[in-house]
Amino acid sequence: MRDQSTELIHQPYTPPEGFAAPQPGVFKASTVFFPNVAAMRSREWKDKSAYTYGLHGTPTTYTLEERLCTLEGGLQCVLAPSGLAAIALVAMALLKSGDELLIPDNVYGPNKTFSEGELAAWGITHRYYDPLSVPDLVAKIGARTRLVWLEAAGSVTLEFPDLCEQVRACQRAGVLTALDNTWGAGLAFAPFDLSPGSAEPLGVDVSVHALTKYPSGGGDVLMGSVITREPALHLKIKLAHMRLGLGVGANDAEAVLRALPSMVLRYQAHDQRARALAQWCLSQNVFAQVLHPALAASPGHAHWAALCGRDSGGAAGLFSVIFRPDVDQQRVDAFCDALKLFKIGYSWGGPISLVVPYDLASMRSTWPDHLARGTLVRFATGLESVADLQADLAQALRLAMA
Repeated sequence: MRDQSTELIHQPYTPPEGFAAPQPGVFKASTVFFPNVAAMRSREWKDKSAYTYGLHGTPTTYTLEERLCTLEGGLQCVLAPSGLAAIALVAMALLKSGDELLIPDNVYGPNKTFSEGELAAWGITHRYYDPLSVPDLVAKIGARTRLVWLEAAGSVTLEFPDLCEQVRACQRAGVLTALDNTWGAGLAFAPFDLSPGSAEPLGVDVSVHALTKYPSGGGDVLMGSVITREPALHLKIKLAHMRLGLGVGANDAEAVLRALPSMVLRYQAHDQRARALAQWCLSQNVFAQVLHPALAASPGHAHWAALCGRDSGGAAGLFSVIFRPDVDQQRVDAFCDALKLFKIGYSWGGPISLVVPYDLASMRSTWPDHLARGTLVRFATGLESVADLQADLAQALRLAMA
């Protein structure tokens, strides 16, 4: 008879098949068992037909990847430890020394710094283009351009580009497009079907999504996804993903799976709160400009309306304000400090509203003509009541501007 220590490890019981519940099971593994050597040699992980090692996928991560493809309209997905890791993965999989990358000037800040740091050190050059000028993008696509990053809406300043024309311009030039789709989240518009019903397919090549935000919904998970439709392109990304050893924890995957069923409702709730508060901010003379794609005066509003659906279209839960030039940084900081429900912190998509003041001059190559001069503050609405959030803004303005 075997020792008890051995029996506890090799106990033969396995639960019966057929158990079903609202949430899928959570499988944690580095090692995956093979029934025999032939199976070990024949199993294939790249097409999700089998399991070989925990880093290459488990039933939990395969399930999450497939549901994210359904959300965004893609066919293949890989998961990364964060949104930024997903951005870096795309660049490392698709670019080599001597290639050029084009980036919108309003892109997510760490995407810029990754390009200016690691990519530049590896001999990959980059240039910034005006996100609201398709001609500027076209003029900057050169012989060495291999990838164009797109962002809709832009990070912090929330300009909405003519995404359809940007993609068309890149397709005509034979250049790949990668969209940071965290704001749209697969709900505001379909990244792989930008012109529904058209005889000419129009969509991005790669969609990157920070699952940290709306898919997670709790402000407690870091994760990103890279979604594609073209098998050969996906294989490039998947092989780079494998070689870099990127993976996500089973409990984090479980958290996103649990949150996905409520994502549409939460996105709509964040959106409704942001619109109401942005509209209220328009009435406050301390602000020189209010930035929100659904506002008629916000840069790129017409492009948002055309792509996302006028008035009732999705617009996420972010808005920004630019204080009048005569309101100094000290008073802007005092305003942020005086907020009680809005917490000072990065990210968004969770239940708690957030606020961050930004030094816009340090983030842009030049100050855009479409933005007022002054200090910018970005708000990310949570799930608190609109009335309470508006009252919080009002009391903080009274205190800071007294």
